[in-house]
Amino acid sequence: MATLAHTASGASVRAERFWTISAGIMMAVLVLGFSVQLAMGRSTFAVPLFVHIHALVFFGWAALYLLQNLLVGMGNTALHKRLGWLSVVWIPTMVVMGLIVTVAIVRRGQTPFFFQPLYFLIMDPMTLFTFAGLAIAAIRLRRKTQWHRRLMFCGMSILLGPGIGRLIPLPLMIPYAGWAVFAFVMLFPIAGIVRDLRRDGRVHPAWLWGLGSIVVMQIAIDLMAFSAPGQWLYTAVTQGSPGAAVAPLAFPPFPPVA
Repeated sequence: MATLAHTASGASVRAERFWTISAGIMMAVLVLGFSVQLAMGRSTFAVPLFVHIHALVFFGWAALYLLQNLLVGMGNTALHKRLGWLSVVWIPTMVVMGLIVTVAIVRRGQTPFFFQPLYFLIMDPMTLFTFAGLAIAAIRLRRKTQWHRRLMFCGMSILLGPGIGRLIPLPLMIPYAGWAVFAFVMLFPIAGIVRDLRRDGRVHPAWLWGLGSIVVMQIAIDLMAFSAPGQWLYTAVTQGSPGAAVAPLAFPPFPPVA
């Protein structure tokens, strides 16, 4: 009996390893992405206060996601469940702060030069809403562990876009920069699917819902960005600001070389 218990315990630890390692890699992608840009002088701390708050909120969520996976890996599910209730406040805060920063960037006419301003205006909110939808679904299914952790994993994968975009040469991928980030984001849930196939011989349906949501999100971004409603939204958002003078579907000029 002792041997069987030890074997079961070892199998449980190995089963959790994928989730904790993946959460660590996700955190590393975000930290590296922003650190590299800062080290290369492409980013600065000289930004408005609300941008700093936005960064703290989003990095805070990534840290919480990593901590939650570590707690489960250590068997401390009680604290995991208690901390999980922070998401009830955290997720709406992320959506609000993300929208505030996106609108501010577009109104200032300062969107990244590898994205069309209208595309950027649509992309960021759609990313936030899809993340929030997956995270809320995961919370509602918290008693179904296998659904919960996979949907939350897919939601977290979506948030890696800004980190990934700072690590790959997006200027060389114009006009497909958005799809390039999408392709790298997809590697994470695909890794989860491969893990399921190798471990269980089948794919858990939560992956299909998560992966499908990300695909639908990306297609919807393109459809909305090149539509009449998208044009109307851009006009409404930029009215009375420097962004109104920026062509919504023209790529901004490359920044000057220092």
